[in-house]
Amino acid sequence: MKLAVVLFNLGGPDGPDAVRPFLFNLFRDPAIIQAPAAVRYPLAALISRSRERLARANYDLMGGASPLLPETEAQAKALTAALKALAPADEVKVFIAMRYWKPFAKETAREVATFQPDQIVLLPLYPQYSTTTTASSLKDWRRAYRGPGRSRMICCYPTASGLVEAHAAAIRDKWTTAGKPSNIRLLFSAHGLPQKIVEAGDPYRAQVEATAAAIAAQLPELPDWRVCFQSRVGPLKWLEPATDAEIRRAGAEGKGAIVAPIAFVSEHVETLVELDHDYARLAAEVGCSPYLRSPTPGVRQGFIDDLAEAVLVSLGRMGGARPYGPWLCPAGLKTCACRPESTAEDGGEPALGGEAI
Repeated sequence: MKLAVVLFNLGGPDGPDAVRPFLFNLFRDPAIIQAPAAVRYPLAALISRSRERLARANYDLMGGASPLLPETEAQAKALTAALKALAPADEVKVFIAMRYWKPFAKETAREVATFQPDQIVLLPLYPQYSTTTTASSLKDWRRAYRGPGRSRMICCYPTASGLVEAHAAAIRDKWTTAGKPSNIRLLFSAHGLPQKIVEAGDPYRAQVEATAAAIAAQLPELPDWRVCFQSRVGPLKWLEPATDAEIRRAGAEGKGAIVAPIAFVSEHVETLVELDHDYARLAAEVGCSPYLRSPTPGVRQGFIDDLAEAVLVSLGRMGGARPYGPWLCPAGLKTCACRPESTAEDGGEPALGGEAI
């Protein structure tokens, strides 16, 4: 069998000149700004111009470009090796499709079509499903791909054992290296969303909380933990509590903090700048000490092995408990792709890993 696996992520600018067009692509997405195109496009142009200088300064701290693509390429290489070990008779190729910068879905779609796969597994590198990430990337792919192969989708994996264990190990390692401070709070920080998106039925918050609870269960030595949200943009009310507010609270209570970025699987601007620079400076100002930040799963073997297993489970090649499923999303979250009442108009389809789309 010829198997193509497509990894989805948001992407990031590969140089200073890419910052504004990257921002424009981000904010013109109807999943991000829910307005007609006649309103959304001028607004995206305005936001990208106004935010370009600050964004460039942030990327300058990382050498002028986002590390997200190199990180994802490393994950693709590791996943290829894991899949070849599990399915040595198959011809496996892992591709990358970014939503807002290169390689775009249309470019990757041409590469996949040239490969002539028998099966395609669509694997978002967003552990928690949201209409703003997974659904947007999958819609983009469906518009772009016209080649052969039966496609299957992995919708989410917020409590997958490899993901949970990778985060738990990283947190424990960071805490141990710091001398196991006792007066410390574990902050599970996830990228925020406007509150109205969640109120409309998006399962993101519920799945983030499921991830946090699963990780915390493996860390009894760190019983003081909270979920919080970062990266707020614009005037809308966003998910609370905010990560910066929780750092201030910890400082006021005389506590330090370990911040774990549980909605990210790769290092990029939200971790390397927002958490490591901006919030570290805030922590010093408000007396939140020590301030520690655990790394993302990256290419930790357990995490990569979990992704490989999820791919083969989606093809019906492996049994056992799925690392994702409708039980993660309470009733009423109508845009959850795992629930039968979700619809394409809501941003999802009733597709568990293993179902063809």
